[in-house]
Amino acid sequence: MDEFRARMAADLAEIEQMRMPFGKFSGVPIYDLPAEYLQYFSIRGFSKGRLGELLKMVYQMKADGADCAFDEMRRRAGGRTALRRKKRPFEREF
Repeated sequence: MDEFRARMAADLAEIEQMRMPFGKFSGVPIYDLPAEYLQYFSIRGFSKGRLGELLKMVYQMKADGADCAFDEMRRRAGGRTALRRKKRPFEREF
C-alpha cells in the first residue's frame, strides 16, 4: 500500500509540473485542460510516452468527478489557467 501511495504522489507531482507541449492549449497545465479536450484524445488516442499516461490519468480523474483533486495545485499556481485569449481594450470580435 505504501508503494502505491508513493507512486500516486509521484504521478500527481508530475501532473502538477507538466504543461501541454502542443496544440490549441499549448503551455496550459494538463490538470487545467478541458475534459472535452481530453475526451477527444481518449477517442483518437493519447500521445505515446509519459505525456499520454499523465493525460489518461487526468482524464480519468475528471471523468470520475475528482477534478477537486487538482484544487491545491491550482491554488499554488495562483488559480485556474485562463484558456481564452484576453481581449485588448477596444478590440472588436468579428
